[in-house]
Amino acid sequence: MSRSAKAHWLLLLATFFWGATFIQIKDALHQVTPFTFNAIRMIIGAVALVLIYRKRLARVPPQTLALSAVLGALLWGGYSFQTKGLVYTSPSKSAFITGFSTVLVPIFLALFWRRRIHLRTAVGIAVAMIGLYLLTVPAAAGGGFGLSLVNRGDLLTLGCAVVFAFHIIVVGRVMMHHRFEHIGPLQIVAAATLMTVSAPLMEHPAIVWSPRVIAALLVTGLLCTAAAFTIQAWAQQFLPPTHTALIFLMEQVFAWLTSYLLVHERLGYRATMGALLILAGILVAELKGTAEEMTAELGPEAAAPKNGNL
Repeated sequence: MSRSAKAHWLLLLATFFWGATFIQIKDALHQVTPFTFNAIRMIIGAVALVLIYRKRLARVPPQTLALSAVLGALLWGGYSFQTKGLVYTSPSKSAFITGFSTVLVPIFLALFWRRRIHLRTAVGIAVAMIGLYLLTVPAAAGGGFGLSLVNRGDLLTLGCAVVFAFHIIVVGRVMMHHRFEHIGPLQIVAAATLMTVSAPLMEHPAIVWSPRVIAALLVTGLLCTAAAFTIQAWAQQFLPPTHTALIFLMEQVFAWLTSYLLVHERLGYRATMGALLILAGILVAELKGTAEEMTAELGPEAAAPKNGNL
């Protein structure tokens, strides 16, 4: 199997970890405060990764340390918004709004990296925008599509989507020049540090050490954090941001399915239409996949073979 194919399949596995655990995190948040949950899960992930890559981390270039800190800060911001938002919104809605980050990737590439937005991408963005509106803005009291009070959790999760879009882009660019064995663990260490410091400042930390909380912490710490973000760092050596964004599309699908199967969550007609439009918009915007576009987004270095195995 080629490195590109392996990168696609492993990133899909990481996406499954992220999507399938929305419902588990939502359940755990009844017994643990959001920032405390994030701090503990990141500490678990950081310890696991440092133990695995301790020999590779003996010598890390200063620039790699700095970039890992930037990525860790983005993870800290993204998960702070997402987990706090999940207190007030449903797992499925949280997943679809988080997935909106994939539509923001080409927008931010155009705004900050001067990448041209193709017509097809613009259409996909417009469709996804309509879907986001239907998903997050309730119908007016008399019916129809008028503005109403937007759920607090949806707004917080939209902040998460913005931050994660930057994370996708920055990881893709960083991995052109730095080793995943360094970036993967160190970004989690940075995020764990920030979450540990910020937790007592953002909330009154509280936790009940029940089996469901412990299980959620272990699953998210080891699989969703240690394993998944290392896979992402490795895989994005061989994939452009838009390919990564397309694979991340499945996170919403996995979250939707697990929420339906485990707790029979239903979104309702309007929200379901919005969710489907977000999926359709992402597909239209991101399903391109040519070598020319990969080079245009990441530069000629993207086509060159990379070092590192997973």
